[in-house]
Amino acid sequence: MLPFSFRVVLVLFSTFFISCATPSPRFRTTPDQKSQTKQSIDDDAAQAARIRAEETREDDKKVDLSEIDMGSDSSEDFSSMPRDRVLLEVVDYLGTPYVYGGSTKQGVDCSGFTSSIFSSALHQKLPRSTKDQYVVGSEVDRSELRFGDLVFFNTTGRTPSHVGIYIEDNLFAHASVTYGVTFSSLESTYYKKRYVGARRVVE
Repeated sequence: MLPFSFRVVLVLFSTFFISCATPSPRFRTTPDQKSQTKQSIDDDAAQAARIRAEETREDDKKVDLSEIDMGSDSSEDFSSMPRDRVLLEVVDYLGTPYVYGGSTKQGVDCSGFTSSIFSSALHQKLPRSTKDQYVVGSEVDRSELRFGDLVFFNTTGRTPSHVGIYIEDNLFAHASVTYGVTFSSLESTYYKKRYVGARRVVE
């Protein structure tokens, strides 16, 4: 008969081996779950492809950085909105590729971009989703837009589905599915007909 201590070691080893060899249920994926996940990925890819095609075809007002006035605007009081700091953060993100769910300079989506800029430049926490950002602050008429206001669009058939930060002269900064972080015009064919409203978070 095996010594008691050896039997204890053997039982412990067997228990450990069995537990490691048996897959944990929480990591299992049923065929239905796999199908739903694949369908969701396919739907996202198809929607992104549609948006790229529409943006490329209809965005006739592409904006160059040289068109943005990087100086302070003394004609209006932006005491609560540090314009230069926000612009520097935006420029630092320019060219960052669009990544759904992203919120860093390696890849960012539209609401990830706005929440990151507000957090780093203004120490202002925004909700993570475009839908939730659409209800913060106060509603602003398009004719009253001011630097730093959030501007919203319907790009997917759901309102809102896209958000950016208003700069000036009908220009806004955002994470475009096609171009990544860039400046666009509210007067472009694509965005003009999809504009749904604006919110002012910082008064």
